[in-house]
Amino acid sequence: MTATPAQVSRPELPKRPLPHERTPDRPAPAGGRPHPQRDARVDSEIGPRSVGAIYQTSISTYEVLAVIRDPERASALLKRTALFAVIVRDIMRADAEPYAVGDTWTTSDHLVLIREGRTPQSYAPAA
Repeated sequence: MTATPAQVSRPELPKRPLPHERTPDRPAPAGGRPHPQRDARVDSEIGPRSVGAIYQTSISTYEVLAVIRDPERASALLKRTALFAVIVRDIMRADAEPYAVGDTWTTSDHLVLIREGRTPQSYAPAA
């Protein structure tokens, strides 16, 4: 099939960019777009675990040292895809070192205590 003169003279239509692509006429907002559903989901999965909280699971009792909400940092800490990570220390073991968990808060977990005034900097390991 040969092209007619009308088909040859038409300019090619511009391709519509995919929604996630950045375009000069529609720059992406700085810091990305907020995701209210993801934020609500992360909040429910973290539960009442905030810095200074002590909670108990069926395995042991833990103190929360930090809560990481950045998915890239959480994924790096947990070595898997994650939306959040919680840095905890097992307070039932005297020699326990802090480590990251990505466990979802469940009905079998129990909040024991929330210590006021605790910050992640106060838990920096001794050099």
